[in-house]
Amino acid sequence: MAEHTDASGADFLLALAIAYEVQCRFSAAVPVMARGLNHALQLSMSAAAGAARLLGLDATATADAIAASAADNVSLAAVHSEPVSTWKGISPAITGMRAVYVTLLCQRGFTGPAALIDGPNGLQQLFDQSIDLRPADRSLTAVHSTYLKQYCSLIHGQVVIDAVLALRELHHLRATDVDRVSLEVFRGAYDFAGGGAYGNKDRPWTKEQADYNLKYLAAVALLDGAVGPAQLETDRIRRADVQGLLERVDVRAADDLTAAYPERTAARVGVQLQGGREIWREQDDFEGSPTRPMTWLRVVDKFNWLSEPFTGEQLRTEIVDAIAGLEHIRVSELAQLLGAVSPVAKEPRARLRL
Repeated sequence: MAEHTDASGADFLLALAIAYEVQCRFSAAVPVMARGLNHALQLSMSAAAGAARLLGLDATATADAIAASAADNVSLAAVHSEPVSTWKGISPAITGMRAVYVTLLCQRGFTGPAALIDGPNGLQQLFDQSIDLRPADRSLTAVHSTYLKQYCSLIHGQVVIDAVLALRELHHLRATDVDRVSLEVFRGAYDFAGGGAYGNKDRPWTKEQADYNLKYLAAVALLDGAVGPAQLETDRIRRADVQGLLERVDVRAADDLTAAYPERTAARVGVQLQGGREIWREQDDFEGSPTRPMTWLRVVDKFNWLSEPFTGEQLRTEIVDAIAGLEHIRVSELAQLLGAVSPVAKEPRARLRL
């Protein structure tokens, strides 16, 4: 949308901050996934809010765009239930596409259901709770409470993977040393990725299943010492070594970790070694969490690691420089650079450096 409106980088960053604010405030107010809906619901609102800002819509038209986008994007949490399909990955993109299209319609005079939140059949009635998005608070600080993923997995798996890798390095573990692995997490992480409410996690067979599976993620981290794109390739997921090890990974919801969530997103990892000795590690955060944010240099390192099969060094440098000075250029300049990225890998991916 920023490219469509020939927005400056500064305008784009403001629209993005507004979108994050809407997304995070709704997420904090309503336990969407626990009520059986997909978190793409709030994405419809945030994408519409950001798009409306870039189009210069007034408050009324912006409200129409947010309401109409949300009303037609009440996505079901079943998209995350086992067996997880490829729709899991594209569902947010479809929501974003629809939100942008709806916002363009509202620019042309379409109106949205004003009763979306507090009226008859609105979201408050649907969720059976009040929803206060604090509209009088004009701060744009929610982005500081968000997470950057260090590893290629769902957010619930980040601290688990980090703890597993720390144990592996500290104790020089090999997979052959391991008898069993015990993971203790908060209830939401267990339900979502540990074999709870969203289904059995005993046999991941595709990327979409593996990156939402704490058993697989812990097992492959122990085996490979990394959880990157290579660990989500089909042939890696289906290999006998990781399929065998994940059968010896147990996951449970711990009451104390559940009570501490969301202030703490902690996990405990225990490894029982051949011979009976156990080693444990508990972690509250990881590099990329709000309490331990990634530095700019680390973000650039992650970008280079993920993008190097698809870009040359010069193009990567130009993209990094454009983003570093984004408030001083047009978004179209960045979009032109991104358009030069190859859609297929040209070079083999280097080993994880994070």
